[in-house]
Amino acid sequence: MCIRDRYQRRVHGIQDINRMLSITFKQLSCRSSNIFGRMFSSIKVPLPNLEVYKLDKNMFPTVAETNREELINYYKQMTLQRRIEITCDEIYKMKEVRGFCHLMDGQEGVSVGIEAGITKQDHLITAYRCHGYLIGRGDTPERLIAEMMGRLTGCSKGKGGSMHMTLLKNRFYGGNGIVGAQVPIGTGIAFGIKYDGKPEVCVSLYGDGAANQGQIAEAANMAKLWNLPVIYICENNLYAMGTCVARSSANTKFYTRLDPIPGVKIDGQNIFAVRETMKKAREWCISGKGPMCLEILTYRYHGHSMSDAGLSYRTRDEIMKVRKERDPIEILKKIILDNKAGTEDELKSIEKENRSLVEEATVKARGAPWPTPENDLMKDIYCCPDPNPFIRNVEYDKSIFPQQYQQRYQQCLSLIHISEPTRPLYISYAVFCLKKKKKGCQK
Repeated sequence: MCIRDRYQRRVHGIQDINRMLSITFKQLSCRSSNIFGRMFSSIKVPLPNLEVYKLDKNMFPTVAETNREELINYYKQMTLQRRIEITCDEIYKMKEVRGFCHLMDGQEGVSVGIEAGITKQDHLITAYRCHGYLIGRGDTPERLIAEMMGRLTGCSKGKGGSMHMTLLKNRFYGGNGIVGAQVPIGTGIAFGIKYDGKPEVCVSLYGDGAANQGQIAEAANMAKLWNLPVIYICENNLYAMGTCVARSSANTKFYTRLDPIPGVKIDGQNIFAVRETMKKAREWCISGKGPMCLEILTYRYHGHSMSDAGLSYRTRDEIMKVRKERDPIEILKKIILDNKAGTEDELKSIEKENRSLVEEATVKARGAPWPTPENDLMKDIYCCPDPNPFIRNVEYDKSIFPQQYQQRYQQCLSLIHISEPTRPLYISYAVFCLKKKKKGCQK
């Protein structure tokens, strides 16, 4: 073969390789553009109808825009919150949880939707059905479950339990056990925001059962007088502690009951209805127009608390119908699948991942230490705690005394030889003498 033939073959070979690479790059480019397009292309979601009070209905959108990234993120958050509540139900029944437990499975569209409509600079306070809000504000499943179990690594150091979960660094103030008491506190937070001139809002949530509390009307009156940046939200899950709203409230249009504060009623099972309304409410408050009241219609699958089966005031068929037709996660799942933003296998993988995450968090929480009376009982009570506190025990001679009195107290014990029933009285007197530094206390 001559040199010219060899050269031509090499040229043809190089041309073939270039053509192959060109086709491959085109395929990769097309595929990557499809992936990028799926990730960030806009998806339009029609919103359910809403009702307004002293507001222009046209200020609220009828369509929400989203994309694959947002949809998948919302699905991860909602299924994580659902899995946490299922786990809390299990560990409560295993007697690993003390005290009350109020679960919010069925209401994930509300908790995730609210967070999607505000910023992390905003403030949030709620009642005792608070687990989802803690996760939404940025805490971890491990700290939540540890708090349920009363462990030191919990979000409230094991002293709050299910009802009193807080994350102050992320502006979440609980988790409050007294019905309706969080609303005046939220109003005070909003007063502080306005006083400091910050572009923030406080979201103050309460339930349909708490809506009849007088302190809510008093707080709302002050908020409107001063046009405070607070969004009052009534989570209407229809049954309060166990009574249908029609039997307990003369006016069941909760979004009108803080008059003259304007209000709006929305479907809380649709995350986008919640998100878009929250955005508008936030804009309203920050613009200086004062508070707004939202009634978010939702549904809880569990009873009011774990001691309530939830079937004495509603039927099992009703619960199953809501699960089938109005479940917030299923509504979101349908939006994802209909718009080809994800596949069934992909969504199942997310659920499986969340399940493993919560199971691992539960194991870690079980192994966490308990708070101790000596080191933790008196912490977080006073802003300027006494370094040497006196802690009265049930049995006085087992009380914890300030260090400067410990030695002389032990001397008193060694000198007192009296019968057990009257011994605490003499010890009390001895310690009293020590504190007052009276003469003759050693006698």
